[in-house]
Amino acid sequence: MRVAVIGAGASGLPAIKCCLDDGLQPVCFERSADIGGLWNYENSQQEGEGYGTVMKSTVINTSKELMCYSDFPMPDDYPNYMHNKLVLQYLRLYAEHFMLLPYIRFDTEVCLIVTLRYL
Repeated sequence: MRVAVIGAGASGLPAIKCCLDDGLQPVCFERSADIGGLWNYENSQQEGEGYGTVMKSTVINTSKELMCYSDFPMPDDYPNYMHNKLVLQYLRLYAEHFMLLPYIRFDTEVCLIVTLRYL
């Protein structure tokens, strides 16, 4: 069964992995050219363009042990409270480790979702 995952951020990446673990065929639609969602800060993003992002100076207020995925611990050399660049790097490591990138369609915005019910 094919499953649509919207966004390749902190929720979308593990959703792709869970689909693969359960034998499903995920297709992730990511409107930007990269993974990371909110954690992917880009200086070129303008307010009002519809892209949410952390601020350039954002540091997480949750320890790395509580923030990490249960099946992929944070690297030991990461500080307990990380700058957003390290959070993004962790998401990249996760995506590469579980080989999630081939399931992501970059630069693809979802404009409408239609569900069909079968009786």
